[in-house]
Parts: sequence; structure tokens; C-alpha cells
Amino acid sequence: MPTVLSVQSRVAYGHVGNAASVFPLQRLGIEAWALDTVAFSNHTGHGQWRGSVVPAMQIAELFEGVAALGVLPQIDAVLSGYLGDATTGPVLLDIVEQVRAANPRALFCCDPVIGDVDTGSYVTAGIAEFFRDRALALADIITPNRFELEYLTGHSVATLAEAGVAAAALRALGPKIVLVTSIEIEGDRMAMLMAGPDGVWAVETPRLPVVLNGCGDVTAALFLGRLLRGERLADALALTAASMYGIIETTMRLGRYELALVAAQEELVAPSLRVIPRRL
Repeated sequence: MPTVLSVQSRVAYGHVGNAASVFPLQRLGIEAWALDTVAFSNHTGHGQWRGSVVPAMQIAELFEGVAALGVLPQIDAVLSGYLGDATTGPVLLDIVEQVRAANPRALFCCDPVIGDVDTGSYVTAGIAEFFRDRALALADIITPNRFELEYLTGHSVATLAEAGVAAAALRALGPKIVLVTSIEIEGDRMAMLMAGPDGVWAVETPRLPVVLNGCGDVTAALFLGRLLRGERLADALALTAASMYGIIETTMRLGRYELALVAAQEELVAPSLRVIPRRL
């Protein structure tokens, strides 16, 4: 059974960060261990929350406790997301290096959580630069949204073709696989795009009239989980996009503001929408 160490935020209410990533991985049959970078009552999109950032040294200490058990060789991938503070960045990279030392085949899947097109950047000083200047070079897989793709590459992305060019440029900076999690295209469609060793692929789904937090976190977890299950890149892309459509459609149908992961859990493993990947 593959194992993922997920280094992300934690909320008591709702589904973002580790509260959005761990359950999808588990439903795919992946063992998931969580290290939390913040402890918040809820995601910040609610406009108010309680809690605090977990100090970087505390995260390092918790990881040392895990490492002392001699279980690092069991970890097949490190998945990172929202950091909370720039001082967590070097700790994250040290975790990745220790995991790779114990298991040289372990992957580093980096979700460069920086911001979004409707909000701009929402991270504290130094985090965006950390992803651009340090994490990129070590990542095997990176999963930016359109806003993050533009920041990391300096490319303007207004079309699917431009996203393909930017994703290929991002691969040249280090990651073997780039998954662009969401791109709006004409005709009330959404696209998800992947650049990998066998070229650039895209899939499209209908655009649903709702904006929900945590979609990027679930997308990164599902894509990584399917790769760890041995699925082909194009198939992992198509199934991830189909699952996300099913989750968002279920959430919207139930009238919820938080992702309905439990209600839509069958969509995580066997999505009802059929999506066909195409090479760009």
C-alpha cells in the first residue's frame, strides 16, 4: 500500500488542507500521514477564524518523532500545500530530503499555494518566493492554478494553448510533471492541463457556477494518489478532473459552502462523468 506524508494546513470545520487531502487519499487506498502547518477553526474564506500557525520548529520536531520510529522508508511521496509562514519552507525541504534519503524513489508533490485569480496572493511574505526560488527545483510534481502558474513562470495565461506553453516552461525549471488545476475556457467549460514526459494533455468539464475552497487541495491529492496506484499520466488527469466535477456538483446540489467530500466519496474512486484526455 503506497504511503503519503501530507504537510498542509488543518481546519476543525470544513475541507481544506489536510482536511481535504487525507480522506481522498485514503479512499484511493493510499496510507496518509498528516503534518499540520496551521491549526485554524475554519478556512479564511469565511472572513473570520480562530487559531494559529504551527511554528516551524514544532513541525520539525513532530517529523523527527516520526523519523525516530524508523518508518521513513515506507513513505512513497511527500505532498505539500499551505505553509502558513515562510520559515516552514526550509523545514519542508529538509523533510523531503530526509524522506528521499530513506527512500530514493519517493516523490515530492508540491502544491504551490500562493493565491488565485479572484483574490490575488493571500500568503504571508516570503512564501511565494520560497516556492519559486527553492521548492520548484526539488519538486517531482507541481500543481499550480492559473494564478500560480503565471507567477512562477512570468507567462501570461489567457488561453489553453498559453497554459500549455507556461506549463512546459515550468517543467524546464525542475518538476517532471506540471498539473494546472483549473483554467477557464470559452463556452462555459473548465479545463485541467498536464505537462509531462509524453507531452501536454488537457481535459475539459462543464463549468459549474460556484467557487469553493479546497478544490486545489483535493485535486493534488487525487492526482498524486492515482499516480501512486500506477495509473498512466493521461488517465490520472482525466479521472482527477472527473472526480472534481462530481464533488463540486454534489456540493452545489446539496447547497453547501464546504466541499461535500463524504457525501460525494464514491466520486473520488469511481467518478460518474466520463472525461476524455486530448494531447495539445
